[in-house]
Amino acid sequence: MKKITYFLIIGLITIIGHSQTSNLDNELKEINIKKDSTLKAMYRADSLKVEQQFQMQTMIAKFKSVVTFPVINAGEFSGVLPVKDPTEIPNPKLDYKLLFELVMKKPDSISGMNADLVEISRIINLHVASGIPIKKIVPVIVVHGPALNDFTNNTFYNERFKTDNPNIKLINQLAVLGTKFIACGQAMQFFDVPKEALLPLFKVSRTAQTVLSSYQLQGYVKMQLMQ
Repeated sequence: MKKITYFLIIGLITIIGHSQTSNLDNELKEINIKKDSTLKAMYRADSLKVEQQFQMQTMIAKFKSVVTFPVINAGEFSGVLPVKDPTEIPNPKLDYKLLFELVMKKPDSISGMNADLVEISRIINLHVASGIPIKKIVPVIVVHGPALNDFTNNTFYNERFKTDNPNIKLINQLAVLGTKFIACGQAMQFFDVPKEALLPLFKVSRTAQTVLSSYQLQGYVKMQLMQ
């Protein structure tokens, strides 16, 4: 009887062991499948991003000889192409109150500057090229999210990224044009960017959300930035 009991116990232990091993093998297999799927998705996203960057650079090279920079030269992506005899002309007597929202820290593939900041320069160039006096353009830039890092002084930027901030020159150029810069106080805490780290031209709001709502109620147009 004791021998039978012994063998039953050994059998049960063996079965449980095999079951646990089988469950672990299945779990590891699922993890590896998920990992491979995630890596493939990342590879596709990175490949698409690289493809888009090279397409843009190819396009820029094609038009490099005719592109102009009416107000700000923030690199190749900020230029304006000539358009012959446009039939839709903006009213140069209006005040063009432009509201921009910067959230992501996404470096331009050539200059390293924030790509959204470069796009803002292009939008201003486009307005001027369309016959709107620069004095009639009133830009406001509200910054939150990781993009806050791109608006900090060199000391802070160097500590965090081991290089000088490549955006400072362009930010100062925009400031000379009368651009207003506002930082989100909530995001400053979330992303650990103290007030003293921000460039001195910045105002600080309690939240970016009230800036976005209040300025639109004042007649500012929220501009769509390229993704």
